[in-house]
Amino acid sequence: MKALLVDDERLARNELRRLLAAHADIEIVGEAVDAEDAAGRVAALKPDLIFLDVQMPGADGFSLLEQLEPPLPLVIFTTAYDEFAVKAFEFNALDYLLKPVDPNRLVAALEKIRSRGSATPFAPAPGVATHRLTLEDKVFVREGERCWFVPVKNIRLLESEGNYTRLHFDDQKPQLFRSLTAMEERLDAKHFFRANRKQVINLAWVEGIEPWFSGGLLVKLKGGLKVELSRRQAQEFRERMSL
Repeated sequence: MKALLVDDERLARNELRRLLAAHADIEIVGEAVDAEDAAGRVAALKPDLIFLDVQMPGADGFSLLEQLEPPLPLVIFTTAYDEFAVKAFEFNALDYLLKPVDPNRLVAALEKIRSRGSATPFAPAPGVATHRLTLEDKVFVREGERCWFVPVKNIRLLESEGNYTRLHFDDQKPQLFRSLTAMEERLDAKHFFRANRKQVINLAWVEGIEPWFSGGLLVKLKGGLKVELSRRQAQEFRERMSL
């Protein structure tokens, strides 16, 4: 299994290397000292697993994960601070190890991967880190210093803004550092519909529909938002929603 070590402290990286030397099925393919460095190395090295520090100069470990496009590597957080544990598991972290890393806890974390039952012991199981979200799931959303823990059913609209996505829920609309396509891959197609090139709607929030130009439809969402469907998408919408 290819692993990437992400930590701004050289001694911490060296200690992890020493502990992982006892595990022949782990190949350390690289190291990174901050989130920007790590993003480039993830793209180039395509690791199966990241050992990720939380607090680093510049962007933190959570910000790194928000930037990465799926499929995401498995993540084991390594940090000196236990107050980040809940947030770590909101990011579907495989495990959360406190520094200095206990060798027995490291073994237990790696056994979680070994017990996954895939044909290749360390082959990331499809969808583990990027599983389809149900309406009852909750997701961690962050914009700058503001954070929310949002039920998926409360997300009524997602809008593309270049490589970013604007999320609409309650009276909030934060911008996330992920493309609309990447976000759509996490959503259940039974409940979310690609209305056009730039917008995805939650079907449960549809309040009204009326004819629109050139055979399209204008969909009104609860709360007052309006979304245009092209003729092509309108036809797919009719087929999906008809008896």
